[in-house]
Amino acid sequence: MAIQALIDTLEEMNAQHTLMLELGERKKQAIIQNDVDELTRIVNKETKFVKHIEELDQVRQQAVYEFLHEKGIKSNLNLNITELLRMVFHPEEKRRLMDVQQKFTQTLTELKHLNTLNQQMIEQSLTIVNYSLDLVTGGPEDEVIYQHPGHPGYSPKRKGMFDSRI
Repeated sequence: MAIQALIDTLEEMNAQHTLMLELGERKKQAIIQNDVDELTRIVNKETKFVKHIEELDQVRQQAVYEFLHEKGIKSNLNLNITELLRMVFHPEEKRRLMDVQQKFTQTLTELKHLNTLNQQMIEQSLTIVNYSLDLVTGGPEDEVIYQHPGHPGYSPKRKGMFDSRI
């Protein structure tokens, strides 16, 4: 039955997202430890997982279409699980679909929270790096307006430790 294929696909998608959650935790540690090489490896693994999840999503969409076709609905509606639950009448299938929906929702919520946290840490790291670069080379406001060296009041304003001009 198509509903069984849908449940199996959703369970596999949840498993893949759980693995993404584990990678997210590893990414968090790599960010904290400033391990750029490990961060790169994790991002590459995440890319592979995302491709696999996209393939699973195509399978899920096909299973939904087949389920609707079994119910006599010829349209290619894009229904969510809650709407599909209204069309499932077998109690065991309905329970399994509800269970996988709850687990999947929880996994996605945790993943979203972790991704937000990682994004904030990366943004903070970039802010610190930019600030450090500005301290070393002088801020970008130093050379905003060109002044001719022959005019009175001209003085080089390089405050940084290094002159970055070539």
